[in-house]
Amino acid sequence: MRSHPSPLSPPLAAPLAAPHSRSTVISALRAAGCVFAEDEAELLLSTARTADELAAMVERRVIGLPLEQVVGWAEFCGLRVTVDPGVFVPRRRTEFLVGQAVGLGRRAADRTGRPPVVVDLCCGSGAVGAVLAAALDPVELYAADIEPAAVRCARRNVTPAGGEVHEGDLFDALPTGLRGRIDVLVANVPYVPSEEVGLLPPEAREYEPLVALDGGADGLDVLRRVTAAAPRWLAPGGHLLVETSERQAQRAVEAFAREGLLPRVAESEELYATVIIGARPADGR
Repeated sequence: MRSHPSPLSPPLAAPLAAPHSRSTVISALRAAGCVFAEDEAELLLSTARTADELAAMVERRVIGLPLEQVVGWAEFCGLRVTVDPGVFVPRRRTEFLVGQAVGLGRRAADRTGRPPVVVDLCCGSGAVGAVLAAALDPVELYAADIEPAAVRCARRNVTPAGGEVHEGDLFDALPTGLRGRIDVLVANVPYVPSEEVGLLPPEAREYEPLVALDGGADGLDVLRRVTAAAPRWLAPGGHLLVETSERQAQRAVEAFAREGLLPRVAESEELYATVIIGARPADGR
């Protein structure tokens, strides 16, 4: 189970009938294998506005939809982010990636004296971009994804924060005027090896887009594509940040170095998160 949003939604419009009582909701969720059935029940009960809506939400959760897609939002870095059906759900471990990016964005602003130029590549719901916009305000923000459903969802999260969301394959989606201007490039690329996708929990492999999960034979195909192009898009002194697994870190570092980026590894034991950070040399080489 991923991180659980806090039940902050409006109260129910009317008391629910007995068939949809707290105990029956918990029983249904527990029978479906939901480990945190009590917490999930409280969230569904506080989110549903009618008995019929609650019944529909419980049914969607019981058949395996991610909880965040059922309620329509996820809590991410303290921000409530819209999550539509069929869109990758932001993971709590990615909050570590965001923290690293915030620090680099603030340093870029101090160094240049202007709002940082930030790009959220492979943006999914736009959760990373939305949090970066809130933390770095003012910021020049762009996000992009190849999945139309993700782009629609990201626009609901990123556009109100003043950012732009584009649809397309990696850098092909971005305005060409960003070449050589990006201070912080966050790419939450897929990094699950193809043969391991089938081992993921059903709620991920059945209800999230494969393109957001499958990273190719060794899980690093998309990472290599991003690192190959990133130096042409980063500003001198700019940084690329990519999440990966601990066992893939060394090969990821080698991919960064081959493209002339100066890599380092940042890790969080608490969140079980590994992030590769590559800097474009400040002299622009």
